[in-house]
Amino acid sequence: MTSSGTNSPPGPAASEGDGGASAAWELLLPAASAPARRRGRALQSALRDAVRSGRLPAGTRLPASRELAADLGVSRGLVTEAYEQLTAESYLRAGRGAGTWVSGAVRPAARGERDLSPRAPGPEVDFRPGTPDLALFPRSAWAAAHRTVLDRLPHSSLGYPDPRGLPELRVALASLLTRRRGVVADPERLVVCSGVAQATTLLGFVLRERGEAEVGVEDPGSPEHASLFASTGLKTLPLPLDGEGLAVEPLLRSGVRAVVTTPAHQFPTGIAYSSGRRGELLDWARRTSGVIMEDDYDGDFRYDRAPVGALQGLDPEHVVYTGSVSKSLAPGLRLGWLIAPASMTDAIVARKRTMDLGNPSVDQAVLADFIAGGGYDRQLRRCQRAYRERRDALTGALAGHFPGTEVSGISAGLHIIARLPERYGPQDEFLRRATAAGIALRPLSDCTAGGARDSTVRLVLGYAHLAPSVVQHGVRLLAEAVRHGQASRVPAPRAPVVET
Repeated sequence: MTSSGTNSPPGPAASEGDGGASAAWELLLPAASAPARRRGRALQSALRDAVRSGRLPAGTRLPASRELAADLGVSRGLVTEAYEQLTAESYLRAGRGAGTWVSGAVRPAARGERDLSPRAPGPEVDFRPGTPDLALFPRSAWAAAHRTVLDRLPHSSLGYPDPRGLPELRVALASLLTRRRGVVADPERLVVCSGVAQATTLLGFVLRERGEAEVGVEDPGSPEHASLFASTGLKTLPLPLDGEGLAVEPLLRSGVRAVVTTPAHQFPTGIAYSSGRRGELLDWARRTSGVIMEDDYDGDFRYDRAPVGALQGLDPEHVVYTGSVSKSLAPGLRLGWLIAPASMTDAIVARKRTMDLGNPSVDQAVLADFIAGGGYDRQLRRCQRAYRERRDALTGALAGHFPGTEVSGISAGLHIIARLPERYGPQDEFLRRATAAGIALRPLSDCTAGGARDSTVRLVLGYAHLAPSVVQHGVRLLAEAVRHGQASRVPAPRAPVVET
């Protein structure tokens, strides 16, 4: 080995199974040049990473501490300390007079990175529903609220929070939901949670503890409910809809005592439950001591009239109300709420405590300030204007490029249901051509039990995340692909940058 310790890496080390181990010593050179006060930790981290990555495989013999120190130009004490620390952590093994070796206790980490966020790369225009326009997030107003909150937040608020949520946020949300959605919102029974997904699992655990084995879900409905309830040990029973909402007779025959509904704007059909059907569901809950979970995921987004108030306001002791800011602000905030009947509140709060000890305090305080200062109402108005324009762009483009298309459901929400004329079928061929043209679509059959298909093309089309020009381009591109039967690719116009 050399003794320069500057730019020349050490020579080959004795190794069992890796003739190229000397290349691994090069990984230590940046650590050797770190500032003196951080050099020891940097050396330990570099050695640890070399073992984890497999660059130093099990059985590799390391140079003596004196030799490695000379090659790296560091003190022998730093190398000795690094060897001792990694031996204590089982990355290395050492024996008196036998040298230091890479142990077999560590398995190299899998190479490569995976992005597990729920989006698929590649499509030129993605009409799949579920995502708002993240460019509409009010960065400036949110940052201002963040600064305000940090300036006044007492130190005590940075400890473990009340599992229900910060009192100021629960009060702000109770006032907001009472005013905008007609909810009976007692701050003492409101639980801040990580979106409707966590609200669903909290309810599932409590229902399971009460002896329930099955929960009714809308069919068609959100595909996520089955997996969320399954994680709590509950099965889901698909229950059919009719033109007024969840059909009552199948619900009565099912024997379930808990059901999930989206009455303000059913996903995915887009209908609003009729007044009569809302009353029938509440009658069922009262007669059976049942529970209705109301997912009010986009109840604020009604474009042709004021939105219908929440079902929970009619009977807060039989309805569990849930919602979130995922559509109005951003899903990445992971902030939502659950308002429970009095008989379930304590059990839900206890489960919330054991699940995560509460949501981040600062984020809760920022949302409370944002609501109290009127920022949330302004954001809702801004989103309503943008999404109404995009819905109009989509329905207009469909009428122009796919004449005869039927758009069902009320003028609300972040998606539509489009039923194309029979001449555009069969659906499988239509979807194949769309994919080849770079258009991502979600058929209605993906949201039904069993995913049954027929020749008719029925699509769940999301539009909130797409600028009107992109919506029009996507429909035009889809029409060209279907008409010509080929993947005609035209560069998509860039969505305009929205200043926030």
